[in-house]
Amino acid sequence: MTLKVHELLNNARLNKGTAFTLEEREELGLSGLLPPHVSTMKEQVERALSSIRRKESDIDRYIFLSALQKRNERLYYRLLIDHTKELMPLVYTPTVGQACLEFASIFRETSGFYLSYADKGLIQKRLANWPEQDVRLIVVTDGERILGLGDLGANGMGIPIGKLALYCACAGVKPEQCLPIMLDLGTNNESIRNDPLYLGVPEPRKRGSEYDDFLEEFVRAVEKQFPNALLQFEDFATGNAVNLLEKYRDQLLCFNDDIQGTASVVLAGLMATTRISKIPLQEQRFLFLGAGSAATGIGHLLTTALEREGITTDEARARLFFIDRKGLVTQCRDDLPGHVAPFAANMPPMDLKQAIDTIKPNALIGASGTAGVFTEEIIHTVASCHRNPTIFALSNPTSKAECTAEDAYKFSDGRAIFASGSPFDVVHINGEIKVPGQGNNAYIFPGLGLGAIHGKITRITDDQLITAAQELAGSVSDKQIQHGCLYPPLDEIRNVSVKIAAAVARDAERTGLTSEPVPENFEELLTAELYDPLY
Repeated sequence: MTLKVHELLNNARLNKGTAFTLEEREELGLSGLLPPHVSTMKEQVERALSSIRRKESDIDRYIFLSALQKRNERLYYRLLIDHTKELMPLVYTPTVGQACLEFASIFRETSGFYLSYADKGLIQKRLANWPEQDVRLIVVTDGERILGLGDLGANGMGIPIGKLALYCACAGVKPEQCLPIMLDLGTNNESIRNDPLYLGVPEPRKRGSEYDDFLEEFVRAVEKQFPNALLQFEDFATGNAVNLLEKYRDQLLCFNDDIQGTASVVLAGLMATTRISKIPLQEQRFLFLGAGSAATGIGHLLTTALEREGITTDEARARLFFIDRKGLVTQCRDDLPGHVAPFAANMPPMDLKQAIDTIKPNALIGASGTAGVFTEEIIHTVASCHRNPTIFALSNPTSKAECTAEDAYKFSDGRAIFASGSPFDVVHINGEIKVPGQGNNAYIFPGLGLGAIHGKITRITDDQLITAAQELAGSVSDKQIQHGCLYPPLDEIRNVSVKIAAAVARDAERTGLTSEPVPENFEELLTAELYDPLY
């Protein structure tokens, strides 16, 4: 076999499989190496879908799709783009959680880029090994807080890979411009460290100055090696996530999706709820179960959004309440982290049920990672306070959700406005069809990234995240709202991403955060530039 033939059949970006024409086969020396039938891409898509649907488990479907991505990249993305609703739960949450848990045992072929502490002092040299030079999007994790599953070490690589697949499928970013990175700085999960199949460094996690110095070198190496890239921090533990964002957000083009992307998509959902409840956000009270980086990230962005509505910072924060493992976050506690302290309530300690009885929140927002904590009693209680209570069960994967859609509707007599982090099926109750909204960050980060790289944005700000939320909330039709759905259908996500990208770029330009003027026909230009995999 010639080198050219070998490259064609083993290069995922070039390979067309049975879609090579007879003329191409003759010219390229492929005749006889493929079955005689020349397939169309449509036929290949149908064959792949048939194979996926025949498999018995989602993890087997995930493995099939991963193998397809490594074999025929264009076919893989054609599948995702044309069948987003069916395949997104396989490529990302909830299945990616299981894929990360089983990463070592299902590993077939390497993807992405790995850096360990042994690379300290050599990080930029290592990054130069990446074969693509025009990198525009980097998703990086250290694997310490993977979804609601905790510290999975190097097994967390499935998250950056999945996120970047969504950038391509949901926002038309070119695959060659994407780079998933795992920073393997150890793991404190002993079961993983003791797994003989584990592919990471089986040592305890680096902490303190060792960790900080490594991340500093990494960030500076990215700046030098990939100066046009947006750096997305993903699934870092709360303390590190907050510290990294605070340190670098004003130094380079970066953001943390767990903090900022989650905040924006939840804010969009809350904005959409007002079309059902008819109660303006600035008149509502919000109770969060969870006080980690995701929950407080929502709180900080919601505070800014409420300020835009005409109330002061103090008045906005007075409408937000947080519960952690010790109960209601109050001013009488002296152990509050900096990102939590601004939300401490001037109230006595109380548990979740007592807090609902006292505060009477319009919205109960779960970001706790604790499955089933929104019990029948809790849902009954919040539903007794308001005609249409908002209940968001945001923890991922599905097994970690605070409640199911069915329970939220059933225990509120069908009155709840519900959204979740992972998908739930349609619920029939009281003769009505309720369509649970999925507050998936994929509604925000692909469009945000698309706008950043094409709009030449230099910094990501809260104003841009609020603009993205407004654009997303406005994309929900009246018919969808009538069924209680707070987000548009997933098959509309590419169009939504383009609108978010354009809105974010114009917002950045207004505040002097673009290196070049944004063209008047920017949305039209974006649409023409979208990655559209065809042969």
